[in-house]
Amino acid sequence: MINFLDISYLLSGNEKQKRAYEILTEHKILKKLKSSCPILVGTIPINIDIESSDLDIICQVQNKPAFVKLLTSHFQTKKGFTITESAVFQSVKANFFIDDFEFEIFGQSTPTVQQNAYRHMLIEHQILLEKDESFRQEIIRLKQQGIKTEPAFAQLLHLSGDPYDALLKLE
Repeated sequence: MINFLDISYLLSGNEKQKRAYEILTEHKILKKLKSSCPILVGTIPINIDIESSDLDIICQVQNKPAFVKLLTSHFQTKKGFTITESAVFQSVKANFFIDDFEFEIFGQSTPTVQQNAYRHMLIEHQILLEKDESFRQEIIRLKQQGIKTEPAFAQLLHLSGDPYDALLKLE
């Protein structure tokens, strides 16, 4: 099993994963977020990304105003920088671009290893290990058609109900 808490696994991945590693380390993204226990999650780490996939980083946030200040101080000069807050998820999200990658940094009070984005990625990774290459390609094909990752997995696995909850039940 890959240790997703250490991004060095990207170095043995495909070209996009290697490029993601370069950008993350060159710009010290995770180092700048270190106090928030950042984890790279999403489709790029598990090789089911499509052209429009971004680099998703989740963080644990104890103090939202301080986190907003941290994000602003480090990333406000980046192309397309925006910050939004969600009352529903009690979260803060920053989006911006560095080189050819879009970033989404998501912060909430839940410890990062307990956040759904990380849990979903681990479950999806395990499923991909158990299935064949055609399954992975079918996930990518569905994503290219505009279907989000969790609904694509739920569809191929014939899971009923809310796809996000259904995937977590496989944990």
